[in-house]
Amino acid sequence: MLSRNLYILAATLIVFSLLCYVIGFTGITHEVGAPSDSSLWRTIGIVLLLLGLFTALLGVLQGMFEQAERRTPGGQTNIRREYRNQRQAGKNQQKRRG
Repeated sequence: MLSRNLYILAATLIVFSLLCYVIGFTGITHEVGAPSDSSLWRTIGIVLLLLGLFTALLGVLQGMFEQAERRTPGGQTNIRREYRNQRQAGKNQQKRRG
């Protein structure tokens, strides 16, 4: 669940980094009243891109750890117990109907 939030954050950071990088290469930096240091825009874009990639890596690792936690013996026992309870509840409902 947390990995999905990290993916959204990573995508947002990467979009902003691309926006900053594009601003650094366009002529908007030469307009009156605009920040004119295009190398600063490119640097900010690169930093945001690296932060976005790092956040995406954290999201992948978080997803892997969540999956590994579900696959541990204790986790499997709980999953089987829940499945048995649901199956038993389904059988009880069928008995009541029939």
